[in-house]
Amino acid sequence: MQANGAGGGQQQQQQPPQGPAGPELGCLGAQNGEASAGTAAGDQLAHANGLLPSANSGGGSPGGLSVNNGVPAAGGPGPAAAELGSGGGGGSALKKKKRLSQSDEDVIRLIGQHLHGLGLNQTVDLLMQESGCRLEHPSATKFRNHVMEGEWDKAENDLNELKALVHSPHAIVRMKFLLLQQKYLEYLEDGKVLEALQVLRCELTPLKYNTERIHVLSGYLMCSHAEDLRAKAEWEGKGTASRSKLLDKLQTYLPPSVMLPPRRLQNLLRQAVELQRDRCLYHNTKLDSNLDSVSLLIDHVCSRGLRSVCGALYMLPCLGIMRKQFPCYTQQILTEHCNEVWFCKFSNDGTKLATGSKDTTVIIWQVDPDTHQLKLLKTLEGHAYGVSYIAWSPDDNYLVACGPDDCSELWLWNVQTGELRTKMSQSHEDSLTSVAWNPDGKRFVTGGQRGQFYQCDLDGNLLDSWEGVRVQCLWCLSDGKTVLASDTHQRIRGYNFEDLTDRNIVQEDHPIMSFTISKNGRLALLNVATQGVHLWDLQDRVLVRKYQGVTQGFYTIHSCFGGHNEDFIASGSEEECSSMDS
Repeated sequence: MQANGAGGGQQQQQQPPQGPAGPELGCLGAQNGEASAGTAAGDQLAHANGLLPSANSGGGSPGGLSVNNGVPAAGGPGPAAAELGSGGGGGSALKKKKRLSQSDEDVIRLIGQHLHGLGLNQTVDLLMQESGCRLEHPSATKFRNHVMEGEWDKAENDLNELKALVHSPHAIVRMKFLLLQQKYLEYLEDGKVLEALQVLRCELTPLKYNTERIHVLSGYLMCSHAEDLRAKAEWEGKGTASRSKLLDKLQTYLPPSVMLPPRRLQNLLRQAVELQRDRCLYHNTKLDSNLDSVSLLIDHVCSRGLRSVCGALYMLPCLGIMRKQFPCYTQQILTEHCNEVWFCKFSNDGTKLATGSKDTTVIIWQVDPDTHQLKLLKTLEGHAYGVSYIAWSPDDNYLVACGPDDCSELWLWNVQTGELRTKMSQSHEDSLTSVAWNPDGKRFVTGGQRGQFYQCDLDGNLLDSWEGVRVQCLWCLSDGKTVLASDTHQRIRGYNFEDLTDRNIVQEDHPIMSFTISKNGRLALLNVATQGVHLWDLQDRVLVRKYQGVTQGFYTIHSCFGGHNEDFIASGSEEECSSMDS
């Protein structure tokens, strides 16, 4: 090999290092592992893909590398063997290449693993030969092949070779247990009960590892046929599928320098895509971990929509969308109500919208799934007061409506038929201004600022009550037991109607006019008088963020979570603007 900075006619040849490959991977040979031009047939290098070199059939020919992904190749110089050039003295020399860095070697191995998974084995061989790297340790290659071929005795022997390469002394025992478990199950599937019993008694049990699992395995001896075994063991059966899963588990015990974790390149790319999406303030699509749904050739960037549109919806980011998906412009104006619209709420399945008005009516709108245009479906009448609050039942079959502070009645309609099922009033002195459904859809809670707090069934029958609680807003948690209520003491408390206990959840310094809870029950969005919108973590009971830009006085404004993954919040404002943030 030509020495670095050598003169015109003088050349030096450097012999490759002798001896077996070490446990750590890297590029082999001098200057990126390429064989020098004068290498003899006996001075062969181990193939960079972790395989042993074959005998050189060319006698004294150079370049006797085994270049394949598991099958010995014929001798002779490969396409990426020493590149020869003419020196000043007429002799040939190997053209010097820059030594690969560790990160370059890692990338080459990742690409090789991915190509191997696609079945491009010859391409992998050429890549590893030219780079001088190997995909995995030779012992790991043998181990992989023996596992996939079901040669369990040979695979166990391979573990002895891998023992020096494994960092944890207990890892070999766990790996051997997994191998013997697969061997045991395959014997059972083949009907070789005596052989399976021998494995269980004389090989698995002496390991003294995971005895509970051994007891489970022994129960599979009672399976009458293969289908019963696969069902009880939750196992794919003898073959490539189960052995591939076994190999994935075994790889977790081996250092990546010996054998790469399965599908490592795909996992890295998926993580990169997810990170870019998480950092994108305007991203608003469903979570999709499939790499086929994105382009890997460009970074993920969503166009920013207009931040504020007075008189329309004005969005602010909740924890952290493409312009055409961002609601920047008015899409439709609904004029069927003849007075102020006080409240609107989409159904849980998103197919309907209910709007309540000062004109005492509730209108149900049908949402077109393609155009998102609204079409009047039916009008619910009979409310004696204006409708200031609406709640859909969990199955969207019923709708409950409440009125303003002086309203002592509550209305419950059947959405499908439009019939009023229940008109509830416990006392003319009540103020029923808020309502929330229990997750079972058979009960709801209601209350108001005059100290009423009731739990009722679908017919309006009173099931339980809590005295002296001046309720501002209500929400039922998914456990079916806890009801959250904001009260006149500037707090949110949790009430359990089963054991009649209550506890403090959130404490603010100003009145909580309304609040809503995220779908996972973790976050609470509060509209706080004169303070704007606050985001609380209910699990840690800490204030996460305060949102500015909306005017919140002592009117009741209901904010909400929005977007496919609830990454946004939307809120009204007393200055005739709406806001949205993330």
